[in-house]
Amino acid sequence: MKKLLPLLLCIALILGIVPGALAVNEDITGDVMIYTSMYQFVIDMMDEALAKEFPNLNVEFFYGGTGSLQTKLAGEMENGTLGCDMMLVAEPAYSLELKEGGWLEPMEADGDALRFEYDSEGYWYPVRVCNMVLAYNPELYAAEDLPGSFEAFANDESVKGMISMGNPLTSGTTMAAVAALSEKYGYDYFTALGKNGVMIESGSTALAKLQTGECKMVMILEESVLKVRKEEGSKLACIYPSDGVILIPSTIMTVAEDRSANMNIEACQAITDWMLGAEGQKYMMEGYMHSVLAGETAVPYDSVSTDELIAKDMGLDWVRCYTQREEIRTKFQESVTIPQ
Repeated sequence: MKKLLPLLLCIALILGIVPGALAVNEDITGDVMIYTSMYQFVIDMMDEALAKEFPNLNVEFFYGGTGSLQTKLAGEMENGTLGCDMMLVAEPAYSLELKEGGWLEPMEADGDALRFEYDSEGYWYPVRVCNMVLAYNPELYAAEDLPGSFEAFANDESVKGMISMGNPLTSGTTMAAVAALSEKYGYDYFTALGKNGVMIESGSTALAKLQTGECKMVMILEESVLKVRKEEGSKLACIYPSDGVILIPSTIMTVAEDRSANMNIEACQAITDWMLGAEGQKYMMEGYMHSVLAGETAVPYDSVSTDELIAKDMGLDWVRCYTQREEIRTKFQESVTIPQ
């Protein structure tokens, strides 16, 4: 046995096993509640991965659309404490609002490793990138016979009454998209959408109408199209508009320690590090979203180069999206019929 012990120690060292050492992040303990607007299947992947990465930490997710999360948080703010410790929301505009209100805790991260804008004081970082595009059914219509831009989507009468998009009152990514389009084309863009008979409905309903031909085109997140292409064998395809795609860097934030549910800043920092690292970003791409890491060449299933999309990004003033949110929503409601 005495002769065997040194041999076992050598084998352990070769395999990277240090006797008595903790596994990765075993020292991170306690509870963390995360509010997020990510799709449930992405949450499920993240939940399983975090359980392995942080075996002694209890991480819980609460899912809600951006509108419902904002309503929930507004109610919690009245008590001075939020029901969560971290948030992964649709776009930076809400992060600006929360920072201004003193609801956030700065986290450390390597900003140079990111290829999208982040808060210079560390109050929020991009963690996944959604991409608003146009989509169609090539089994029913030819791309060359359809509008190739967001501008034409709203103005081309050949698709009148056969176009669809999400609801900016409830969807953060759709709100970002209409903010970008009104910034580029003015509020006349909303008028044109209304006159062209745009339908306001969920992404799943819009995709179903593309399949049947009830819609010729829809404005939708690229990830929704990529998901049905891979998982259902759908032939639905994206059109990357000639007047620019709309990239929406969704953010990760930590609630100010004295206003958080569990006051577990150490765990929040560790989760931030993991999500902004290669492993966390792998799951974002498996969720059909683009990575925020500079130099990353991998892309979501069947997508195109992230750097190519960045070069075609329409751009968006996130401060305007925050400070003029109600005006933008009101102008949209005045021009477009939104189902109650």
